[in-house]
Amino acid sequence: MKRIPHRLFTEEFKREAIKLVTEQHLNAAQAGRQLDIDSKSIRLWIVQSKHGKLTGTLWVAKLTAEQQRIRELEREPAIAKMERDISGVLAK
Repeated sequence: MKRIPHRLFTEEFKREAIKLVTEQHLNAAQAGRQLDIDSKSIRLWIVQSKHGKLTGTLWVAKLTAEQQRIRELEREPAIAKMERDISGVLAK
């Protein structure tokens, strides 16, 4: 099975995700669904932010916007294939 590429998040993206919880009063699960990320990540970012340790994903700053977009586009078919494979197993 092909591995799904890891998603990379800038510090700015993480701060915007945190604002959904702190300023717009969504819970982490709602914010996660809205951003298509795991709610655990948002909760971790909130804790890191409170302790002054929030940073972007390592080496994400080295990627251009186009490279980041390519990574996202490569990730989508891998996720769809995994979901299809799981659905096939559950249907049996």
